[in-house]
Amino acid sequence: MNKAITDGLVLMPPPFAQGLDMWSREDGTPGSLTYDGADDAALVPADQDFADCLELLKTEEVQCLRHMGQTPILPGCYLRVTARVKALSGNLPEVRIAAWAGDGNGDHVADLVETGPATPLTTYGKVETVSAIIGTGHRGGVDMPWGLAPVYAHVGLDLTGQDGGVVRIDDLVVEDVTAAFLRDMMNWVDVRDYGALGDGVTDDSAAFAAADAAANGRQVLVPEGRFWLADHVTFENRVRFQGTVSMPADKRLTLTKNYDLPTYITAFGDELEAFRRAVAVLFNYSDHESLDMGGRRIELTEPIDMQAAVANKDFYAIRRVIRRGQFYAKPSSAWDSVQVTSQATYSTASPTKLTNVANIASIPVGSLVQGLGVGREVYVREVNPGAATLTLSQPLFDAAGTQTYTFTRFKYILDFSGFSALDKFVLDDIEFQCDGEASAILLPPAGQIFHLRDCFITKPRDRGITSHGKGCYGMLIDRCQFISNEQPMRAQDRTTIAVNINDNDAKIRDNRVVRFAHFLVMHGSGHVIANNHWFQGDTETDGTRVAGIVLTQPNVKTTITGNYIDNSFIEWTNEHDAAPDFSSEYTFGGLTVTGNIFTVNDVAPWFHWFVFKPHGPGHFIQGLNLSGNVFRAINGKIDRVDHVDTTHAELDMTLARNITVQGNAFNGVAQVIANPVTLEFDIASAQTTWTLEFGDILPFGGRVRTVTSVLAENAIRGDTGSPVSGMPYAKPQQGSDGRSVALVWPEACKGRVQVTARMDNPV
Repeated sequence: MNKAITDGLVLMPPPFAQGLDMWSREDGTPGSLTYDGADDAALVPADQDFADCLELLKTEEVQCLRHMGQTPILPGCYLRVTARVKALSGNLPEVRIAAWAGDGNGDHVADLVETGPATPLTTYGKVETVSAIIGTGHRGGVDMPWGLAPVYAHVGLDLTGQDGGVVRIDDLVVEDVTAAFLRDMMNWVDVRDYGALGDGVTDDSAAFAAADAAANGRQVLVPEGRFWLADHVTFENRVRFQGTVSMPADKRLTLTKNYDLPTYITAFGDELEAFRRAVAVLFNYSDHESLDMGGRRIELTEPIDMQAAVANKDFYAIRRVIRRGQFYAKPSSAWDSVQVTSQATYSTASPTKLTNVANIASIPVGSLVQGLGVGREVYVREVNPGAATLTLSQPLFDAAGTQTYTFTRFKYILDFSGFSALDKFVLDDIEFQCDGEASAILLPPAGQIFHLRDCFITKPRDRGITSHGKGCYGMLIDRCQFISNEQPMRAQDRTTIAVNINDNDAKIRDNRVVRFAHFLVMHGSGHVIANNHWFQGDTETDGTRVAGIVLTQPNVKTTITGNYIDNSFIEWTNEHDAAPDFSSEYTFGGLTVTGNIFTVNDVAPWFHWFVFKPHGPGHFIQGLNLSGNVFRAINGKIDRVDHVDTTHAELDMTLARNITVQGNAFNGVAQVIANPVTLEFDIASAQTTWTLEFGDILPFGGRVRTVTSVLAENAIRGDTGSPVSGMPYAKPQQGSDGRSVALVWPEACKGRVQVTARMDNPV
């Protein structure tokens, strides 16, 4: 490479004989002093060694000579500046090549080496040749490595040492010497040099391995062509693909030094195939914990079977990450759901089994199960065609006997159902553009700590994230956004669900969820739901709203904290229980709902933000903290925030325990609620028994079960007006609804009291 030849660049400064007005005694920049007319400089027309040349008398500590023209500095280009100099008389100086570095704005680029090695002039009349190389790279032999900031130079030389000497200088020479560095700059080996043909037929895997072995730190070049690799190939050096490769489905191309999706796309020439190949390596080479998609978008017309991509494993327990990319589902019949109707038998003795399943071979694993007595988000976990049985993700609450079920298998962009178990898998900064064509993610049937962070799930056709087994144990969903494909629809007409959970210890944090039928359908316990914003409203006046969170286990040991709960409610059921009637198990309890913002607008007065829906009789509330929340209704008022849906059964409020409802703010709510609650009562006429009505202020239709304090305000007085010193006793659960307290005094009296009562036993 020689830019003077290939690009016609003018590198050489003009001869001195053309005038000294283009030669600066400073740095060479416009306006600097020149040697034109200077007393210490003269043109010599016929030197015996140089012909025309410049004669200088050294009068300064560093006598500078710079060409005022701009010598271009190009990336990857190396210039050698050469000067021939001889001393005539006086003190003998030293000579060095020097240059001034300028950027594209004409400014000086500081902190660079701008001088070459110094050469002393030791003998009068002896011609010395001094040179230095200027280049962009820090390479051996480069005297002035400047990087990419400078775009031009004012080249020249310096005289250093004692003043008083006279020297003559021949015309400066600037040469492109990039060719001297070409071997290092093109530091690669070509697979063709090791026998690769690239004809798409011949097995080039041995040639690839030989080229990699010979590279020894250099890059391997795969030139134009189609290279067939019949065996595994691992590159220990970086690879640059100009051509493409193909290989059997069970073979892997491992790129240890440039393991990223863009390189695999270049290698295989197809985005989807490249992703599958890169995933296979991710699960088979311990040197890589993550696959960087490099911001690339993969267009899909069918689901990606993740286990089939890996091929040789169906269980993996070492942390793996896929990050920084986008999947886009394009229209295709491959996204259409498979729906099968089949008769089957259910028995509570085997709560997660369907037996005698007709047409069982047609029912895919991961299918949603629907039928009478089937709770929400029940899926097929396993299929046993030989025994004609299905394993379900959850029990059925009222389906004993034989009936016809509908099994619907949604199609997902990433389908992990082929794994038997998968632990510690992370999707980071991935966008799932489902576009109403596909659902997003089907989890593996078992595993723990599946983690989504900073992901976008946009317009899924049916589901965002589905768990059809126990692959959601300890699941983490952080800072993700879920956008529904059903936003224009009325809330009650939507069917899509963002996430379902079957197992314990999920952490759902800092997410934004827009207009799904439900945000979360959650079984299990130990969940943390914090700092999310989900909203499920519509444009209908006095519209119906549906649950944002559905808890399907009675004792949940869960916190719902710091969320913005917008035009939806929390629904607490036991619909995933084969024996939903209360016996000796834990009942509804273990839930903390604190510090949330609840808002709703344009709804009917009977809307409620917190709803119990027991699916069997005998249940009660044992451990609930509903405190420090803000409730606000806009464009209309609602009756109250709490409700018990008695479609299937009622709660036994006579057994309520450990319920705290305190410190909440109510706006646009007709009836506030609290437990314990303190009310003030004025009795104007003397009576022995004061009947104190607590009405509807106790939550969930609760009865006054305990009175914890009675405090008189001022004196309690009898008929004559004299103070009464005797103390009353309280009789709770009075009246037909048990919401009154009888306060019985030793004598007839009147006055004002503050009474604190509870709907529960506090312990």
